[in-house]
Amino acid sequence: MVSSYLQLLAQRAQLDADIAAARAAERRAAIEQIRNQMTEYGITAAELDERRGRHRVPASQLAPRYRDPVSGATWSGRGRPPRWLAGRDRQAYRIDALPSLTTT
Repeated sequence: MVSSYLQLLAQRAQLDADIAAARAAERRAAIEQIRNQMTEYGITAAELDERRGRHRVPASQLAPRYRDPVSGATWSGRGRPPRWLAGRDRQAYRIDALPSLTTT
């Protein structure tokens, strides 16, 4: 017997509900298992966050790698490039590539 379009839609809706319920139940069980293991081994939530574990240095604390000789503005090389560097060869603005500004 061939099911009608409306019957198939109803079956799909029921399957979607069953899938969502099964996923939610398995997710709750997984969370409980993770909590138990964290308690057993003394693991904290902060230890699970890889970015925190790497101790990232904020861009404001990084040494500048590029300098605009006109304005003196600098950029660490992280994040969005500044406007003064747009469309230009970055290597020409590297701080170690610029001529020394100090006199001896």
